[in-house]
Parts: sequence; structure tokens; C-alpha cells
Amino acid sequence: MNVFLSKKTILPAMTGLLLATGGCVGSFDPQTDPTSPVAARVQLLVDANREYPRWADFPAAPTNLPQPGQVAANINNLNAESRTLTTQVAGIDWTLSDDPAAFVESINLRFDPARMAPIGAQTPEEVEAFAERLRRRAAAPPPIDRPRP
Repeated sequence: MNVFLSKKTILPAMTGLLLATGGCVGSFDPQTDPTSPVAARVQLLVDANREYPRWADFPAAPTNLPQPGQVAANINNLNAESRTLTTQVAGIDWTLSDDPAAFVESINLRFDPARMAPIGAQTPEEVEAFAERLRRRAAAPPPIDRPRP
């Protein structure tokens, strides 16, 4: 035989697939168990929402949309403002001074070093006391006594 194996197995595979999925047909129309304590509430909710959603529940189409000419004018205004902003940004001198050390020094003069590094102002004894407080806080609590069964 000159038939590919896949051609030989298509019909049995499709038959098996249809038989396997045929068992799911009943799950598309589920029935509520009448002996359930919530059966009445479930049936009430199902009946109330059987026709939902309706077209009347969807919002109406907007009516106050701008005309295409107005949208085009707004886009042209935005493009003109963008070109103006690009021109202004291009006019800014973005280069730093030739001496990076002088630039760093000018930045450092603007800040109070005591406020920027408060840990450096502490003595080694204060640092050790702080570390000891943290160690005491990190200790695990005592185990809970549990009654033995």
C-alpha cells in the first residue's frame, strides 16, 4: 500500500474524538438538583438572567464626536506645538563644563554633607549600640507550648 500512515489513522482518530466529546453534550444544558437547598435560588437567578445581555443594556453610540476636520486641525496644532518644543529643546546647551571635577565640586557645594550622611556623624560606640538593638529585635520569639495529644 502506498497510503501514508496519517491518512490511515484519520478516520479512526476523528471517530474516537467525536465519541469522546459526545459525552460533553449534556453539560451544555445543566440541570439544577431539585433536592439542593439552594435549588430555588439558583433557578430564580437563571430565569432572571436568561435573556441577558440585551441590546437595550448596551450604551448608546456617542453623538457629540468631533468632525473629521476638527480632528485634523487638532492634530496639526499638536504637530506644530511639537515642532516648537523640539526647537526649544534643541536650543538648550546640554553640554557640561569641560572640567568634570569642577562640576562635581559645584554640586557638592549645594548640599549640606551632614544632612546627606548622618551615619558618618556617629561614633563607633553608637553604631555598635544600634547594631545590638537590631540583633535583639531580630531574635525569634520563644516557642509556644502546645498540648500533646
